[in-house]
Amino acid sequence: MSNYLRPVLGLMMLALVAGLPASAVKGKGDKDKSDVLGSWSFQTKPYREGQCVMTGTMNLSPHPDEGLYTCELTAVEMCSMWGRSVVRQSCEARRFGDQVSIRSTIEEMLETKMPEMYYVPDNFTLTIQSHERMFGALVSAVTAPVEFRRANDGIS
Repeated sequence: MSNYLRPVLGLMMLALVAGLPASAVKGKGDKDKSDVLGSWSFQTKPYREGQCVMTGTMNLSPHPDEGLYTCELTAVEMCSMWGRSVVRQSCEARRFGDQVSIRSTIEEMLETKMPEMYYVPDNFTLTIQSHERMFGALVSAVTAPVEFRRANDGIS
């Protein structure tokens, strides 16, 4: 390429990029603090007088309707009085500003120590704190504070 064309092409590229919306030219390191798509892990504070705690994972996927997400979660409830339950659930998340409401449906009991026990779907009400953290409450058979943390992206 001639020395004359290099600056002209550079100016053309700069003009093209300048015409794009800011979101289109963000670097990979720039994270939208409001973006909730992707993988999350969560943990409640102890509940049932300190005898139970719930941990798990959730994945939020895009949905065609604005403010709505498709999700799936796996909850692991550990209670000293009846052991461990692992439950796969489908869910729908609805977002209102910095609030996220998650409503779940049980798909499969993967593990339970007490098969006769009735398990209620795990719903959550959350507030987005940052791109990596949401905080709120488990609202199910019990209510307990819960923290959601962005799952690690791994090493590429």
